[in-house]
Amino acid sequence: MTPSAADSPADLIISACTVLVHDDQERIGFAQDAAIVVRNGVVEAVTTTAEAAHLSAAERIDAPGQVALPGLINCHTHAPMVSLRGLAEDLPTEEWFNDVVWPVESNLTARDVELGARLACAEMIRAGVTCFADHYFAMDAVARVVADCGMRALLGEAFFSSQGPEGRERSLEFALRHRGAAGGRITTALAPHAPYTVDDTDLAATGELARTHGLPVHLHAAENRDQTEASLARHGATPIEVLERTGILHTDLLLAHGTGIVDSDLPLLERADGRKAVATAPRGYLKFAWPDTTPVRALRDIGVDVGLATDGAASNNSLDVWESMALTALVQKSAEGDPRRLTSRQALHHATLQSARAVGLGDSAGSIAPGRRADIVLVDLSGPHTQPVHDLAATLVHSARSADVRTTIVDGRILMRDRELLTIDVPAVVRELEERLPALVDRSHGRRVQRYDT
Repeated sequence: MTPSAADSPADLIISACTVLVHDDQERIGFAQDAAIVVRNGVVEAVTTTAEAAHLSAAERIDAPGQVALPGLINCHTHAPMVSLRGLAEDLPTEEWFNDVVWPVESNLTARDVELGARLACAEMIRAGVTCFADHYFAMDAVARVVADCGMRALLGEAFFSSQGPEGRERSLEFALRHRGAAGGRITTALAPHAPYTVDDTDLAATGELARTHGLPVHLHAAENRDQTEASLARHGATPIEVLERTGILHTDLLLAHGTGIVDSDLPLLERADGRKAVATAPRGYLKFAWPDTTPVRALRDIGVDVGLATDGAASNNSLDVWESMALTALVQKSAEGDPRRLTSRQALHHATLQSARAVGLGDSAGSIAPGRRADIVLVDLSGPHTQPVHDLAATLVHSARSADVRTTIVDGRILMRDRELLTIDVPAVVRELEERLPALVDRSHGRRVQRYDT
C-alpha cells in the first residue's frame, strides 16, 4: 500500500530505516531503506524512503542505520515488584517467597504499587517494551500508570483462595471495569494466582466467569518440576490436569512459566478449547537453579504460542525482554542439545507475533504492517558491539542490547525519543520510593500474604 500525496498529512513518518516484516507464512524478513507511515495510531503503509519523501506528516523521524521492530511484549511480569529488586537473593523458591517476598508484600499500599509500576514502565519503555501482561495487587494503581505513561497492557487483579470469595469477585470487578480503558490500550484478564494457592472450587468458578464475560485467564501453573511432583503426590494430578478438570484449560489462557509441564500434559493442552499460550522467563529459572525450562519446541509442535517474559524484577532483577529473547534462544539450544533450536529468526518470531498472540493481541500487534497498531521501536546498530552485520537477525538477538533502543512508540505516540523518556519523571519516582522503602521492607510484624507450600 502506497499512500497518496493528496491524502491529509500523516501523523508520523519514519524513514531511511530497515523494517522487520513478516510474509504471509509469518517468516521473518527485513525491508531495507524503508519508511513507515502512521495515521490515527495505526500503520497505514510500509513503503520505501523514496516513495515517502513527498508525503507530508505532522512529525518525521529519519532513522538511517536503525532497525524498526514491532514493540516488544513482556508476556508475564509483576511490574510493581521492581521495588523489591535485589531484596531476596540466592534463595530457594520456598524461602524466597515465605521469608522475604510475601512478608514484604503484606506491607504494600496502593501508592507503593503505583510508584513501583511507574519505575517499571520507565524501565520497559527504555528497553523497547511497548506492552506488558501484569498480575498483581492494587491493580487500579497500575491501570492509572498505564493510562498516564502511554504503554499498552493486559492487566489482572491477582487473588488467592485464602482471601475468600471476595478475592475472586475483586478480580472480576477490576477486569470488567478496566476492559478497554486508556483508549483501548488496556485489556484485562481474570488472575487466580496458581493452582497451589487457588482451590478447585475457585478455579472452576473463575473458568465459568471467564466464559460468561469473554475474559482470558492469566495465572501461574506448572512453574517448576517440584510443583508438578507435589501436585501429583497430593492430588493425583499434574497442575495442567487440575486446570483441565476445573475448566480453566477451556478458556483463553495465558500460563506463566510451565517448566513443570510433562509429556502427559501436552495432549490436554492440544485438545483444550480456547487460545493457549505460555510465557517463558528463563533468567529467573536459572537464578532459582530449576533443572528444567519451558518446553518451547513441544509446545509449538501442538500449536501453543510461547511468548517472552521477565517475571517480576524481585526474581529476575530486570524487566529486559531483550535479554529474555537471547536467553530463550540459548537455553533452548542447551535443553534440546541442538544448536539449530532456537534460531535467531525463531527467537524473533517468539518476540513478535507469538508474544502478541499470547496476550490476546494477535490481530492488532506483533508486526509492522498496514492495519496494525503503531507500536514500534527503533534500534541503533551503529555501536561496535553490533558491527559488522553479517546476519541481521543474529545481530538483533545475540549482539544488540536494550540500551540500543533509541525510540519507543505506542499507538503512534512517541514515549521515548533518542533515549529521552517523555512520559515519566524517573527522578521524582525514585525520590518518593526511597522515602517509602523502610516501611515497605519491614518484616518484623511476622505477617505474610500467603504461604508457599506446594
